[in-house]
Amino acid sequence: MAKESMKARERKRIAMAKKYAEKREALRKAANEGDWDAMMALQKLPRNSMKIRVHNRCNLTGRPRGYMRQFGISRVTFREMALSGQIPGITKASW
Repeated sequence: MAKESMKARERKRIAMAKKYAEKREALRKAANEGDWDAMMALQKLPRNSMKIRVHNRCNLTGRPRGYMRQFGISRVTFREMALSGQIPGITKASW
């Protein structure tokens, strides 16, 4: 289980990325056209306002690795839930 501070940090990054998304996009377009002031303004935005800095984490445990996008949980949590029958349509393979 991830520390609560790590989960909170990720939530903060997600919120900040949403907050600055439109402003960042407008500045990026202006910077691509050669506007020097837009480039400088883009660099002065907070680092955590970049979407790329958001890391996928398990919604239940906060585990950062082994994340399954389709379900929004880690592979460990997925296996536990699948074996206990909490995920509909998922069965353990046997042949």
